[in-house]
Amino acid sequence: MPNLKDLKNRIDSVTSTRKITKAMQMVAAAKLRRAQESAEAGRPYAERFNAVMAGLSAAASGSESAPKLLSGTGNDQTHLLVIMTSERGLCGGFNSSIVRMARARAGALLADGKTVKILTVGKKGRDQIKRNYGDHMIAHVDMSEVKRVGYTNAQDIAKDVISRFDGGEFDVATIFYSQFESVISQIPTELQIIPAKFEAGESDAAATIYDYEPDEEEILADLLPRGVATQIFSALLENGASEQGARMSAMDNATRNAGDMIDKLTIEYNRSRQAVITNELIEIISGAEAL
Repeated sequence: MPNLKDLKNRIDSVTSTRKITKAMQMVAAAKLRRAQESAEAGRPYAERFNAVMAGLSAAASGSESAPKLLSGTGNDQTHLLVIMTSERGLCGGFNSSIVRMARARAGALLADGKTVKILTVGKKGRDQIKRNYGDHMIAHVDMSEVKRVGYTNAQDIAKDVISRFDGGEFDVATIFYSQFESVISQIPTELQIIPAKFEAGESDAAATIYDYEPDEEEILADLLPRGVATQIFSALLENGASEQGARMSAMDNATRNAGDMIDKLTIEYNRSRQAVITNELIEIISGAEAL
């Protein structure tokens, strides 16, 4: 049974930990507000852009002159998995859920005899994925110095991915990230970006058919690289909001658990202290009676 000094030290240690987790929860809440606003502000543009691209790609998909980013290489042997996670931990199962989905996808592709290449964005995903698929990793994007994610960051990743595609390094590219819903709900998401796939919303299903000038192929040749960058940027924004939401929830749980532990240790400390006082009283009384 621990003595009073040990119990007092443990209570002080857990109290200090609770102060840290509470502070981290408040910081995550402040960052979540900004990240959520950025993610929600970007959704209408991304949705409308996808709707326009869906109409263009539907009109040009049957053409022999369709851009390579849309039509693909005609093969699906080599797959590039772009795994987007955070640079920092202490955010619950946020990173693990994304990596778990990517691992399952990589395992299924390898079981089918496909070639898998992995590009990681974020240190935590790289550290987890290299344990099982380190031989398949071809590149890593370090975002640790980025204070706030911008479109230029997505453009840099998109240019790297597209240049590898133009160089014949892969046939299909898929990104893995977490879709933000709320503080307690982040959904791991898998999205194919090359060959590009655009789905129109329900409101655009029966939209007016437009005539484009210049033709669809020429417009797509210019917009498709932007479309890849837009999808990556949207994924980065969703990831940022999901990370802060998961961290806020994790730190809240840690703060509650620390409080429960302090209560239990305090009860144990008081009982032990009472036992010591009782023993001292018994010794004093026994000594007085002996006289």
